Amino acid sequence: MSTVLGIDLGTQNLKVVCYDAARRETVAVEHAALDLYRGDAGEVEQQAHWWIDALEESLLKVGSDVRAGVRAIGVSGQQHGFVPVDAAGEVLAPVKLWCDTSTGAECAAIMEAFGGVEACIEQVGNPILPGYTASKVRWFRDAHPGPYRRMDGILLPHDYLNFYLTGERCMEAGDASGTGFLSIRERNWSSRMLGAIDPDRDLGACLPELRKDNEAIGTLRSQVAEVLGLPPNIPVSIGGGDNMMGAIGTGNVTPGIVTMSLGTSGTVYAYSDRPIIDPRGNIAAFCSSTGGWLPLLCTMNCTVGTELMRGLLNADIASFEAQIAAAGRGAGGLLTVPFFNGERTPNLPKAKGCVIGMDTRNTQPENLLRSAVEGATFALRFGVDELRQLGIEARQIVLTGGGVNSPTWRQVVADICKLPVVVLKQEEGAAFGAALQALAMLEGPDGDLKALVGQHLEPDASRCAEPRSSAVGFYQDSYERYQLAVDKVAELYA
Repeated sequence: MSTVLGIDLGTQNLKVVCYDAARRETVAVEHAALDLYRGDAGEVEQQAHWWIDALEESLLKVGSDVRAGVRAIGVSGQQHGFVPVDAAGEVLAPVKLWCDTSTGAECAAIMEAFGGVEACIEQVGNPILPGYTASKVRWFRDAHPGPYRRMDGILLPHDYLNFYLTGERCMEAGDASGTGFLSIRERNWSSRMLGAIDPDRDLGACLPELRKDNEAIGTLRSQVAEVLGLPPNIPVSIGGGDNMMGAIGTGNVTPGIVTMSLGTSGTVYAYSDRPIIDPRGNIAAFCSSTGGWLPLLCTMNCTVGTELMRGLLNADIASFEAQIAAAGRGAGGLLTVPFFNGERTPNLPKAKGCVIGMDTRNTQPENLLRSAVEGATFALRFGVDELRQLGIEARQIVLTGGGVNSPTWRQVVADICKLPVVVLKQEEGAAFGAALQALAMLEGPDGDLKALVGQHLEPDASRCAEPRSSAVGFYQDSYERYQLAVDKVAELYA
């Protein structure tokens, strides 16, 4: 059996995918739920040992015969999380996650020390935003000086799983580009940015080796293999951030494709063979895990909004789908600005969600649900437009994430974004991308990841969607109204 294991450490769960490359068949998909700690000041944290427990729980659901046939592992992980470890590799604090918005003051202080927002964008490619790793490091310095002094290593979530599996500390360039202290153009650590985070300490000494090529970082430790029921000493690839692995898992490894993820957060990104730096800072200047770049827009509220409305209205998945289809485009005039977790794009970490346009006729459950879907999609349409202004033209949108299971939402994306929507038969996105990366690693220097993507990904024609001309015009007007609403909400929470 030629099975590869893809692991995706998400925000709400950890997923494992076992893929038999010879048969081109996914032979197992399992997951385990993850808890979150949320504080009143925007804190969102997890314990790193929860990830290890979830990995064990999910893998032990996979049949022992499948696990015994695994030949390589790839790891995907939520970006930006800060895992400080001491010299022995022990984690020194709860992990602040990508959606933690409590470090706005630290962001401002870092950018002021660096020379301002424009200097950050010019020198490293990105401003320092709440959620990025850089501000979490400074916060840790000020909030926990004792553990900070003992900090010997800075890891990201997927790095920590790699460390657990192999004992090796390293970072991968794509995931590292979301820290705020990687120079995007050169793929090197920015000593100047590290100095702005802490001028009194050489933080570079805490950074692990930066990996740029898809080679094995190490092999599975025997004691971990025994716990997980996997063969010992199998190779582990470099892995990457969930967006970088999602790009591989959706075939976004050449220009012309936009991937849109409808998950807890929403993301829109595209492959580029040159650095894409947005002077306004709306599009994150990230690196891909395939040797190129991955300009990306992230919203912090995608299925967050739809799940909140489903819970409020006690609507199960079947009822949700029936009601958003019945409501019709425009949701009776309701507009949802879905900033329930604060927002990264636009940069409004203290913002709140708003529903605008309610009256005695349209304040109905189906309209509230439909408006949550449309609002999340309008926020992502902004990313498609911004990418186009930066020279990234798309032939199609490849959808991934939990929202892809809604036929109505898929059609809404096509209509709002004015592009064909493609859904793949391989639904696992980032986890599947990590598995494909591991497969390419197994093939050695001749392993062509771009060719593998073409061989192992296939569209699901029954779930694709084309934009409808009548809906496109309607939604253009609605989108302009949405942008006006965002401007007003920004005035309230700037």
